[in-house]
Amino acid sequence: MFKSFLTLLFSFWVGALWAAPVTVQDVLGRDVTFNAPAQRVIVGFYPEDYMAIGTEAAYDKVVGMSKYIWQARSANWDMYVKHRPSLADIPGIGRVDAKTFSIEKVISLNPDLLMLADWQYKGLGEDIKRIESAGIPVLVVDYNAQTLQRHIKSTELIGVITGQEERAAKIANEYKHNVEMIEKRLAKANLPKPKIYTEYGAGGIQELGFTFGKNMWGAISTMAGGDNIAAPFVEWWGKLNPEQVIASNPDIIVITGYDTAKSTDSMIMGQDVEEADARQRLENFKNRTGWSSISAVKNNRLYGAYHGACRTIIDGAMIQFFAKAMYPDLFADLDPEKAYSGFYEKYLPVTPEGTFTLQL
Repeated sequence: MFKSFLTLLFSFWVGALWAAPVTVQDVLGRDVTFNAPAQRVIVGFYPEDYMAIGTEAAYDKVVGMSKYIWQARSANWDMYVKHRPSLADIPGIGRVDAKTFSIEKVISLNPDLLMLADWQYKGLGEDIKRIESAGIPVLVVDYNAQTLQRHIKSTELIGVITGQEERAAKIANEYKHNVEMIEKRLAKANLPKPKIYTEYGAGGIQELGFTFGKNMWGAISTMAGGDNIAAPFVEWWGKLNPEQVIASNPDIIVITGYDTAKSTDSMIMGQDVEEADARQRLENFKNRTGWSSISAVKNNRLYGAYHGACRTIIDGAMIQFFAKAMYPDLFADLDPEKAYSGFYEKYLPVTPEGTFTLQL
């Protein structure tokens, strides 16, 4: 017992000696100074990215986390906890969007650094000053914007936080190469852009779900060469009028889902999801009122995607998937499912099994 305590104490002492003050600009252009590698970190969002970039060992230094975003992907969360049970013991700090985020809890955990998503930082507003006045640096990253610039910048920043700058650069360069490969092929082919509609299908076939404009799946649709029908009507995310979807007559429809379902006809995708089950649920979306007249339905160009594979450095595989769905001949050589599993093989300690992409 005493020997274990001394070992732990020594590791913290060595870590503290290794850490040195650095000043970086976060994605909002704010100068943030902290000791890196940070020894006590609170991860506000992007928990899987933090592990992929920082390695599993980075979670030895995580003292708090906004856990709901991971636990919402329950099968994914269970997979990680089975591999690393100590994840379940990390204190939760609440969530910004539900107004349960606890400033007092953050301060009590005595972190060296609080890492937040852009939307979390903006949602906290004046409360950020309370955190910073307690001597806690706040660093903002952002994968939700779904831009190449912010994906790369966020990856580099997590590399600095965790002392994994070289690993972060490798991951960022691979992502950049993937995006540029797709852009170059599209530019060279100069084909007409197919109209595409993406919907988070948690509500099932009776309730039109959220779609996306500039960010997340909307941005992926654009990066992959599509004409996003939601863009003129939705800035970030929201719901279209059902008649508008029909009138826009998309050539491609992608329905996304998590590994848990809110209703018996919700779209499900992800860890432990059987392909046959996902396929049947996707098939059901054809039966929506008025959808039989839509080109995507008439031509059987409906697709399913795992909602948890968006707004993350892992989503390079989903850009491939969208590109191949819209331009099957141009991107016939791509294997998005293999790209998705391949990222885990290289950078994460678990092996996902389930249905992450789907075509009717």
